[in-house]
Amino acid sequence: MIRFRGRVCSLGLPGAVFFVVGTGLILHVRTLVRELRQLRRVAAAAQNAVLRPLPPRIGGLDVAAAQLSAEHGAAVGGDLYEVVATERGVRAVMGDVRGHGIGAFGTVAAVLGCFREAAYDEEDLGGVLRRLERALDRHLRQEHPASVAEEFVTLLLVEIRADGEMVALNCGHPWPYRLSGGRVEQLAPADPYPPLGVFPLPDVLSTVGLGHLPPGDTLFLHTDGAQDARDARGRFFPLPFVLAGVAREGPLAPQAVLRRVQNALVDHCQGTPADDIALLVLRNGGCMPSGVRGCVDLRLSRAGATSDDGPAGDNQPLTPPR
Repeated sequence: MIRFRGRVCSLGLPGAVFFVVGTGLILHVRTLVRELRQLRRVAAAAQNAVLRPLPPRIGGLDVAAAQLSAEHGAAVGGDLYEVVATERGVRAVMGDVRGHGIGAFGTVAAVLGCFREAAYDEEDLGGVLRRLERALDRHLRQEHPASVAEEFVTLLLVEIRADGEMVALNCGHPWPYRLSGGRVEQLAPADPYPPLGVFPLPDVLSTVGLGHLPPGDTLFLHTDGAQDARDARGRFFPLPFVLAGVAREGPLAPQAVLRRVQNALVDHCQGTPADDIALLVLRNGGCMPSGVRGCVDLRLSRAGATSDDGPAGDNQPLTPPR
């Protein structure tokens, strides 16, 4: 007999054994669920520490970014992005580590950590790229010595100067799109260098011009997971078509552009994509020539005594709709 919720139940020996085993399994499953939730919380905290949520404005640019992980239920992935305001202009990086999910996260951390220092220290993008190459080489030799020749990272470095002029260095990464006046245009001025880690960088690195980003125009950066995403019938995601629809709606806030593209991607893939996807939207807010300090002063003068920096946390990374 077993007492259960104040009642005495007669189960017999087989029933008692089944009851004890079943209760043990239930408790074990509950423990596993709690541990899984804890691991996801830790992964999300690590993601926020390395791939930090970007502020809504950086150096006169309105900014939004998001990542979709290819691993179901995972918060981490192999794509990376960062935007910083420097004395030489706003500098952005978009990258894609070979592989995806948690296995690529260490390389993401190594590359982003180096960029956040080099972007401020180096005079030009060539110096930034060489620093990233050295940091990647050290990381791979320490963490992946047996397969260092198989690891690589695609990278796009973009510098947007005070007058809106854009220059870039590309190592095997998709070129960005510019949304301007209801039109969308992919900026592909030259063949990219090979991905970092495949071959050494050439002795001379020449930046290429991407034109200008006048007030109201938007620059859209992405990893190849976006353009290579397939639906159930094997059709690629029509990224230029989706961006054209966004551009026709007129100037939109970066978060609105991001949500439109992300929702279309999730619908196309019917949920979790096959590869990690990162998206980054940069819009000229109309005060690039004055720099960071000038933008703040301009907003303060227009508002009287209040800042128009927008709500805190407006640029939190997005998650797929459930």
